Amino acid sequence: MLGVPPMKINKAQQTALAAGALTVGAALISRGLRAIRRISFRDRSVLITGGSRGLGLQMARQFGVEGARVLLAARDQAELDRARDDLRDRGVDASTFACDITDRAQAERLVEHIVARYGAIDVLINNAGIIQVGPLDHMQPRDFEEAMAVHFWAPLHTMLAAIPHMRRQGGGRIVNISSIGGKIGVPHLAPYCASKFALTGLSDSLRGELAKDLIYVTTVCPGMMRTGSPFNAWFKGRHRDEFTWFAVSDSIPLMSIDSGRAAAQVIDACRHGDAELIITWPAKLAVIANAVMPDAVALGMNLANRVLPGPIDHRSGDERHSGWQSLSNWAPSKLTTLTERAAAENNELPH
Repeated sequence: MLGVPPMKINKAQQTALAAGALTVGAALISRGLRAIRRISFRDRSVLITGGSRGLGLQMARQFGVEGARVLLAARDQAELDRARDDLRDRGVDASTFACDITDRAQAERLVEHIVARYGAIDVLINNAGIIQVGPLDHMQPRDFEEAMAVHFWAPLHTMLAAIPHMRRQGGGRIVNISSIGGKIGVPHLAPYCASKFALTGLSDSLRGELAKDLIYVTTVCPGMMRTGSPFNAWFKGRHRDEFTWFAVSDSIPLMSIDSGRAAAQVIDACRHGDAELIITWPAKLAVIANAVMPDAVALGMNLANRVLPGPIDHRSGDERHSGWQSLSNWAPSKLTTLTERAAAENNELPH
């Protein structure tokens, strides 16, 4: 009986097999390193900027449940007081510190305060943010300057203040809350996207330099989250129309994620020292699409811009209005129920 001849493997197949083996090996190594980096947050000191409402407050609740010692920072003391009361009602004993971290001296005092209070700064969450919505025609240089101050300079100030302490402690965790708008430019969000791109670059570049000190930097790029933030965003041009599409989009279940679920993902990424976290499948698909077919994504953004409210031929379009000042027949409505519910839950309502 004739023997079966051995199957021949050509060079292309060998290359594919080798690449597959390397991919599997790299995935196993990455998984093992992730497990090694895992930490418990019990008795860890956690500083959350922009912690008085929205995603910051949601993270504070979950860190507190895990036994962390939480310090919330924001500009508005009244908002901080309400957040602290919310946390105490949930059994979380958090402290607060009112400051403006776009000012370097105040950011340094904030970090010194948490170190003095808790003896260390184990986790820094740079979450403070501002959203300005409207056509480029109505955006002024000061809008870009403000966005850069909040999204780039403020995180840089807190990181530069915290890193020496973390090095002396033997390590730490830094989480920078960027955005899908820090990876893909979106119409009517030019100041926001420009500043979030800057934060993404800063966060990614510092990661490689700080890893040797066991300081793990995580860049978080969420898609749309139901935090209630549209009511506290700023709108220009046809501000009521701008607010309407923003609030309605934020309420679509398959396009946006509950803020509690988003916070849990951020905390898990921080726990394991992950390099990057992109939240929501639409955001992940958008990043992939932009990398593979940027012209198609650019065309999509062009089409989206055509259906967004256009600029107005009046200087009043340069004035900004909060979401609360931009209510319309469509927002709030049944279409924005989820955003309204999130605003009530996350201390986004006016008092």
